Amino acid sequence: MVVKKKTAKVEAVVLEEEKLHKLIASLSIDGGEDGVRQVAHTLQSCLELTEPVQQIQLVKKAGSQLEALTREQSDGVLLDACLHTLALVYTSLQAKNPLRRAIASALGSVPEWLQERTVNSLSACLSDCMSSPSSEQYSHIVDTISACLDGFPLGEWLPLAFLLQFLYKVLSEYLHQNRYGAGRHIAQAQLMQSCLAAVKTSMLVVQRSQDTLSVTLQAKQDHCKLEDTLGSLLGCYIHILTDEEFIQSVQSTAGMAVVLLIRSVMGSGDDVASGLDSAPQWLKQRCEGLCTSGRPPGVSLYLCHGALAMLSWKGALPGPQWEKLLLLVPNTLLDLDVSVKESSTAMVVARVLTLWSGAALDCLQGEARLCPPSLQQSLSGGSELQRHLLEHIYSHWEHPLDGVRHQTRSLFRNLLLLHQHTNPSISDPTKDPYITNLTQNLLGLEWHMRGKYGSLGCLVELYGAGHLLDIQSRLPSCLLGLMGDQTLAPYASDLLERLFVSHKTQLASAAGADAKTEDWMECWHQTWVTPLLHVLCRARLDQTTYILDYFLPKLLRCSPSSLAHMVQALQNTPPCSTGSRGALGALMTCLRAARAQGVIPSTEEGLWGGLVPLSLLQQALIHKHDQVRMDALGLVCESHRSTEVLTSQETNLIRHFLPPNLNSQSPGIRQQTVSLMKKLLCRVKDSTQLLQKKLIQERDEEQRDRDQHTLLQYKEFLRWLSVTLLEVLLPGASFSKCLMSLHLLGLLGQLFTFSTGPDVFALGEVVTSEHAQNVLYCVASNFLEVKQLASVLLRQLPPSAVGLQVPERMCCVLQAALDLSTSTKPFDSVTAAHLLNLLLHQPDLSQALLHCAQNQALDFQPRSPPLQASETLILELNTLAVAQFLLCCLQSEVSKAESSLLQAAASCPLYGRAHCITAVLQHLNTGSLLQTEQWRCLVSDLIAVCYRMSDVVSPVVQSSSPEGLIPMDTDSETSVGLQRILQEIQPRDTNDFFTSARELDTHQGDDHTQTQTSHTPSLDTGGEGYRVTAQMVLVCCWRSMKEVAMLLGQLCQSLPLHYTNDNAHTHTGLITEEQVEGVGLYFRQQLLQSRHRGAFELAYVGFVRLTDMLCRSGSQALQQLPARWLSEVLAEVKSSDPSSKLCATRRSAGIPFYIQALLSSEPKSSSCSLLKMTMRELIALAMPSADRTTDSSTVPQVHALNILRALYRDTRLGENIIPFVSEGMRAAVLGFTSPVWAVRNSSTLLFSTLITRIFGVKKGKDEHSKKNRMTGREFFTRFPALYPFLLSQLEEAAATVESDSGQVKLHPSLFLLLLVLSRLYPSPMDGSSSPLGLAPFMPFIMRCGRSAVYRTREMAARALVPFVLVTQVPSTVCSLVQELPLQPGPKIQHNHIHGTLLQVCSHGNMPAALQREDTKAVLMDGSEQRPSPVALTAREGRRGMEAKRRAMTSVCYTVSVYLLTYPVCASPRCSQVLQTLCVLSSSSELLWTDGVKILSQKDALLHLLTLAQNSAHRSETTHSETLIIKVKHSNNQGASAAACLAQWGALVCSCCSEEQPVEVKLMAAKVLVNCTSTLLTSPYLPLGLSTTASLWRSLFVLLQDEDQEVRDSASDFISNVPARLLSADVAGGSVCPPAALDSGVELLCRLLELWGQVPAGVLALTEWLLGEDGGNDDAVADEASSLDDEDFLFEKGDLNLWAEPVQWVKLLHRHLSALILTRQHAQDPGTAAPEQVRQLHSRARAKALSSQQALDSLPALPQFSCSMEHARLTLRHQRATLALDVLQKLTQTS
Repeated sequence: MVVKKKTAKVEAVVLEEEKLHKLIASLSIDGGEDGVRQVAHTLQSCLELTEPVQQIQLVKKAGSQLEALTREQSDGVLLDACLHTLALVYTSLQAKNPLRRAIASALGSVPEWLQERTVNSLSACLSDCMSSPSSEQYSHIVDTISACLDGFPLGEWLPLAFLLQFLYKVLSEYLHQNRYGAGRHIAQAQLMQSCLAAVKTSMLVVQRSQDTLSVTLQAKQDHCKLEDTLGSLLGCYIHILTDEEFIQSVQSTAGMAVVLLIRSVMGSGDDVASGLDSAPQWLKQRCEGLCTSGRPPGVSLYLCHGALAMLSWKGALPGPQWEKLLLLVPNTLLDLDVSVKESSTAMVVARVLTLWSGAALDCLQGEARLCPPSLQQSLSGGSELQRHLLEHIYSHWEHPLDGVRHQTRSLFRNLLLLHQHTNPSISDPTKDPYITNLTQNLLGLEWHMRGKYGSLGCLVELYGAGHLLDIQSRLPSCLLGLMGDQTLAPYASDLLERLFVSHKTQLASAAGADAKTEDWMECWHQTWVTPLLHVLCRARLDQTTYILDYFLPKLLRCSPSSLAHMVQALQNTPPCSTGSRGALGALMTCLRAARAQGVIPSTEEGLWGGLVPLSLLQQALIHKHDQVRMDALGLVCESHRSTEVLTSQETNLIRHFLPPNLNSQSPGIRQQTVSLMKKLLCRVKDSTQLLQKKLIQERDEEQRDRDQHTLLQYKEFLRWLSVTLLEVLLPGASFSKCLMSLHLLGLLGQLFTFSTGPDVFALGEVVTSEHAQNVLYCVASNFLEVKQLASVLLRQLPPSAVGLQVPERMCCVLQAALDLSTSTKPFDSVTAAHLLNLLLHQPDLSQALLHCAQNQALDFQPRSPPLQASETLILELNTLAVAQFLLCCLQSEVSKAESSLLQAAASCPLYGRAHCITAVLQHLNTGSLLQTEQWRCLVSDLIAVCYRMSDVVSPVVQSSSPEGLIPMDTDSETSVGLQRILQEIQPRDTNDFFTSARELDTHQGDDHTQTQTSHTPSLDTGGEGYRVTAQMVLVCCWRSMKEVAMLLGQLCQSLPLHYTNDNAHTHTGLITEEQVEGVGLYFRQQLLQSRHRGAFELAYVGFVRLTDMLCRSGSQALQQLPARWLSEVLAEVKSSDPSSKLCATRRSAGIPFYIQALLSSEPKSSSCSLLKMTMRELIALAMPSADRTTDSSTVPQVHALNILRALYRDTRLGENIIPFVSEGMRAAVLGFTSPVWAVRNSSTLLFSTLITRIFGVKKGKDEHSKKNRMTGREFFTRFPALYPFLLSQLEEAAATVESDSGQVKLHPSLFLLLLVLSRLYPSPMDGSSSPLGLAPFMPFIMRCGRSAVYRTREMAARALVPFVLVTQVPSTVCSLVQELPLQPGPKIQHNHIHGTLLQVCSHGNMPAALQREDTKAVLMDGSEQRPSPVALTAREGRRGMEAKRRAMTSVCYTVSVYLLTYPVCASPRCSQVLQTLCVLSSSSELLWTDGVKILSQKDALLHLLTLAQNSAHRSETTHSETLIIKVKHSNNQGASAAACLAQWGALVCSCCSEEQPVEVKLMAAKVLVNCTSTLLTSPYLPLGLSTTASLWRSLFVLLQDEDQEVRDSASDFISNVPARLLSADVAGGSVCPPAALDSGVELLCRLLELWGQVPAGVLALTEWLLGEDGGNDDAVADEASSLDDEDFLFEKGDLNLWAEPVQWVKLLHRHLSALILTRQHAQDPGTAAPEQVRQLHSRARAKALSSQQALDSLPALPQFSCSMEHARLTLRHQRATLALDVLQKLTQTS
């Protein structure tokens, strides 16, 4: 969707009345030339108007008139009045007003002779503005000055000192406001923008006044005043630079301003680069603050930025001092890079370094002789400076910020350019050792490092692809293999594009202009296209998905002619293994990409684009693999032009694709399908508009007829699509099918219309009342997304079809919604809310509400909307009425809950009503409400009832153990004893568990306690029984708290605020400041005292809405609330002790959420002062202290650790939290040394969070994947403070590893340290010298390998790897091996040996080490006494292989004897043994025996079947299938064989039932697939009709299984069916399960004809259609109705995810009807058994009658009240009805 750019608001000229009259009077002066009078008249008319658009037109007219004036018309006061009018209006308008731009254009287009007078008028107006302004006008005046300086040469006419003095005054005021603006985030953000504008404007003034400035400073008079002004201005700049409260953009601009001012004073010579030695005294004094050692580190950064941006570096440098300055900047920046913590500062460092590299390039751009040799040497590749800069690049190219990574790539490119410019004589990269070594190092890096791709791309850009391909010829295949990773695919595809484009250019230039393109293109195809096709055909599906998205379009854009080569190569490709998309899928992928790029068009011929037959497309559209189907659909739907006409073939392909693909369980596939169908429908819409235009303009009758025919095809297709999608929304439809259908119907309603009007595609005519009702019943779905889509679609359908305007229907739906709002099942309240939102648009809703109120005896009188009321007014009044009605109901129910919470939880839980109120208020535009008084009363009542609800339920959720708590009634007989118990188990919100345990009074409370825990209270409420469980009470309470929080948050966020601002101006609203503050205090209490996670987590959501509203409100008092609340809660955390109400268990409960919400409301553009203050205090609390050694004294530390964990996890804090990661890691590691368990537990959680924050979310199953690791250089560069800490901690921990006593001493922090260090990995780019060298860690890590704990030794081995440089691997391995003892001894520790060997093996890729003779000698261990462990392992391995070969036959024989003699070995291992035996028996290598005699295959099979039937694991079925086929071939006759086959068939069928494990069903599917060609489709019917039909039915059951793997496995039977029995679109390929099911039923009907068993087969299939015996259904219904709903509070019923019995029944009926019709045409003489037909007929009639009676007995709208029962009865009735229809047709044909 294209989002239109927001247009500036046009405002009319607003001047003071007196000033306006003066202007009009000045324009009314008589005299002057005619042209001037015209201008004056035009401007006078403009001032008298109030319409801004007309004023713009008149200003443009006046501009044209001014431009036409001649010098002869220049005399007179009237012209000056005109210019003064334009200047005055210009300076009074806001910056973005289009009227101001029109005036600027008019003033800028005046004739040259008039320009001086124009500038004088502007100068006079600006001087008047600056003479006596108020502080509120500063921002506008500064913007005006900036605009005037940009558009007009004002520098000569405005006094420089006066202008700079005004800007100094503005900046001083801003600095003063900043000191007292703490807590007002919005005001601070506006102040920062104003300050930034003022600094930029002052720089603009100085730049535009360079000459005037120099002359004035050199003059003897007036220079003191200018010096004072410049000094004051410089003081403001320096104050901004050194004040860390200013945001970085302001400080960076101030840095540039300082350098600009110094350059303007000192000139551009060598002195300005040498420092302040030669500067004037006043300048030195002002800059003293910049030269102190205590200045913030960012000052150097911003001054470097200013020096690079404001000094000229192009060409020859003015002197040696400039050269020193140029080389000083990068060293300063690199030092800063190690010390700074903020990611935003790292971004500035990266940008300034890139700026420096650009300046260095500018110095080298001129003649080489002008550049000093020393500078060239410093900037060339291999120099120390370049090495340090490369280290910076390698440390930051994986930075979390995109901007840092981008700047790092630009810096790398500039470094290569610097190397090229300093070495112009070396043009061939192969002869440049620096470039060759750099390329090899980069290619040797791990491919998961994203920065590597950009650097290689720079090398390709500057040196060509041939350079990289010469070094690594398999680079294309390597990069294509990375396309399966979504995080790497964009980077790999960009690099691939650079490579193949560059390679093509190089090949073309090398071949020359005379060479044939085919000659060198073959080489290009072999390099790039051949590996691509190999990957497409054989790689995993997820890998090829991103190839289509990222790579193929780029390749085809580079070489469109390569498509023919791809198609030809794929057609010659042999079939591939299962699991990949194969040649067909690869072909679809290539064609789809080509089609989207416009390489191939769609045609009406049999070949798609002249390349492939359409039958191949049909096969791909129902392919088994999801992505093949998506690619085929994309080939149909996507087009290079959105107006390309859809052909009839394309619409037919969509008809072929859609039915079997609506029921996809994969969210990704559903999303792709909807997206592609949207593209297709957009093509229909856009091409329709084009065709309609052509119909108007076209004169050729034949073309007009074709276009008209196309439009008719469109209409027919859209109607078919609408009907198809609406008809699948039946009761019992699967979730995925409902979701897909509703999505597509929503697209139809969005792009076209469901109205019944004259629109060309008015689809409302096909929507019947039954369709609309089915959509309405989708609102009752258990899935929220289905509810939402159905609600949106209902508003698009024709109202006549939906029928909500009918009073009776409206009352029924309203009553259903009100009933659902009091349901004890939580998801029912969501349904109620959607129904109420549907009714809000009905004008007669108030009457229905009145009717319901009368039925409930409520005193409620809603106001009806007036006649002809607008939709907005109807919506407001209906929303008000519904909210008032629900409020009345809620108030009465809260009163009941106050007396009996148990009764409320069982009969009328409060949360449903509150949820409905929140839902109806969400869709209301609260900014334009008319019934303000009623809304104010409603808001007050809502807030009051929310507080009452909270008071009722908060004792439960604030209990120290809310789970299982049942508060009893205050008026019950047992209240005395039970209240005593509640006094014990309900909290007084203390943390006494830290010091002592609370015990219940055992003398009087035992019986009551037992009653409470073992019995369920039963309430007598007017004859209606309630079974109340503790779960129901808890759910009622925490959900009520949730809805209270959501409702209060909604009220505060959406309603306009009533407040008075600083200027005593009152803003009217619906909610007051006092109410908002009261809501905030309520959230504080709930978040700080609730114990139940559901309660405080959802209260947090509401509180976030409140805090967002606070910081954006216009009330100063409300803006300062978050800072005040934050300081209060931190003070409470500091002083918390065991008597505090703050919860120190449950991970501090809601305290972290409370602080999170307060901090996340702070604007990201601010200085984040609250976050910094909070983190400093929390880290200080979290650190261990000498006085915190007891449980009670560590409560604040536990709170601090838990809060820090929440803040580090909060993604909204983003990179602002990174500076505190090092301190958080210190607190977590040191917390492990605490003797208090609570501190250690919280430290564990904090440490885990920090690992995720540092190394990223786990991106794969491999715990140690390099995707979640970083190099040691990068880690310690980003967190330098951790270097000394981890080193000291590791030294301390390593000292405790070995003990002389032999006892295990495990340091608490050792495992954490090794875990962090093991997440690092080495980089080939690591140098030997670094300020954060890794060598000191090595001896301590090696020492940890001696630990007695195995896990510690393993972690130490893994942690050692990143600390060993590549060049030191051989020596390190040798030193480790030499530490191994040469012979056994009493003092040798095996743990030491094992740990050393693990460290040796951890350097798995060590070819250099293994080639050394000394290493080989140590590894082979020349000692004669004992071979080394390595040699021993290899020797034993060789012996083992020989032993396995010799023992194979004897083992198989022994196992077979054991198996058949002892059939009790029914274990999973038995399955593997049987698989081996069956493989051997198939080739007659081994005979079956029971230990006494040799068995025949039939006897062995019977034994296996008995074993399988008695086994809990049915895996033997798979292995018996081979023997079944052998028995069938060897003994096809005889009763014993038939019994054996029947027994096997029954066993297979039992393995396919729904209750079987997935493994068993997969085995059964494999059996049925394998025997498809030999048993199921055999023309001889070897198993008989009954067994064969049962096997087919089992196969169909598996094709409808809920498990995707089972369905896919069963669908493979299609590939084993003879091609003559299948249709063309499924023959020879694998198809998706729905298509396989349809084809399977069709195939079975065809086989019945082939077998001559049509009558018997029809009866058998009619039995399937009718289903099981009806008595069972009744039993199930009786059993279900006897269960109490409250026992299953969270039970949503049968969630239908895949299987759709209704669609299965329809499918059977369709094929049976076709079979009977075929039999009638063929005049088949066979007849069905009359008695069996009569029995089936009577069963079907009885079932139809009973189900219809049951449906009639259900209450009104049963789809909402008892949806599962309604769906079950509907299915039962449809089964019976369709079975009767089949039997009737069968009787007629007989």
